[in-house]
Amino acid sequence: MFEYKINRRKSRRIYVGKVAIGDGAPISVQSMTNTPTKDVAATVQQIKSLEAVGADIVRVSCPDEDSTLGLKEIVKQVNVPIVADIHFHYKRAIEAAEAGAACLRINPGNIGSQERVREVIKAAKDHNCSIRIGVNGGSLDKALLQKYGEPCPEAMVESALQHAKILEDNDFFNFKISVKSSDTLMTMEAYRQLAEQCDYPLHLGITEAGGLRAGTVKSAMGIGGLLMQGIGDTLRVSLTADVTEEIKAGFEILRTLGLRYHGIRFVSCPTCARRGIDVEKTIKILEQRLEHIQEPLKIAVMGCVVNGPGEASGADIGVCGGGNGKALLFLKGKQQEVIDAENAADIVAKLAEEMVANKNK
Repeated sequence: MFEYKINRRKSRRIYVGKVAIGDGAPISVQSMTNTPTKDVAATVQQIKSLEAVGADIVRVSCPDEDSTLGLKEIVKQVNVPIVADIHFHYKRAIEAAEAGAACLRINPGNIGSQERVREVIKAAKDHNCSIRIGVNGGSLDKALLQKYGEPCPEAMVESALQHAKILEDNDFFNFKISVKSSDTLMTMEAYRQLAEQCDYPLHLGITEAGGLRAGTVKSAMGIGGLLMQGIGDTLRVSLTADVTEEIKAGFEILRTLGLRYHGIRFVSCPTCARRGIDVEKTIKILEQRLEHIQEPLKIAVMGCVVNGPGEASGADIGVCGGGNGKALLFLKGKQQEVIDAENAADIVAKLAEEMVANKNK
């Protein structure tokens, strides 16, 4: 059997709550809420929706004191570790650490004096918080823009390493780094350079990637390209869409590369005039009905008997159109009874539920 081996970059290990990041740990998938953090009920509800589709980590914004007060209540009601997103105001970082955040997303060079930096680092140490240094190509320091003339990979990497040195000089090494841009190729080059210059865990993402379709494609190209080179320890697919779509897209990237199997991997044909089953309708029904399944499972839905039996027999559950309103059913590579094509979605969904239930016994 063909197997492509991805050799992951060696890095340090840190923890975001109980989630291990780096040093060979499973690549984690995260998202960010878009509800006002001070609205505890709405934010908890959104985090739970992310948990339902498998989110490993969730980030929430903490722009003011009301938000950090809300954060204290939020962390009590959810299961995933929470990253507090902080910009500029060092007191918010301290409050977030005290409120139970598992990680602080903050750039130490942006929060003022050395004394303020030390206070934040002390809070992180006291409350077992990791830190994410997050460099964005759209908000680089003016001095770096003057030096390089424009945003570029070299400027992003220099910014990241400057922030990292501040933490290192204060004896703090429990951090990861991201260097994101809305330019996919610039982002990829920045991560490649950064990966060569440090051994800290790297959080991957293409920032401001766009809507569901364009953003998913850009992120798959950028994040997937880096992962194939062994670069990356955690990721977020940033989409202007329902936040749960970020988690689904993230896991799809990892599944495609064989780096992490989570949830159902669907195999289906683009259909043609030979089809003996409504593939599009069947897949749509199955994606909706089986969205809650997080255990790894492969389901194939094929239109006809040209390529259908081969793909269907290679899945845990497979169906392919057989003509005359019938479909061939396969379980673990073995052909089963012939079924009615119009009932294929219901039959496959029930089999998937049973298969997962038996695995969990």
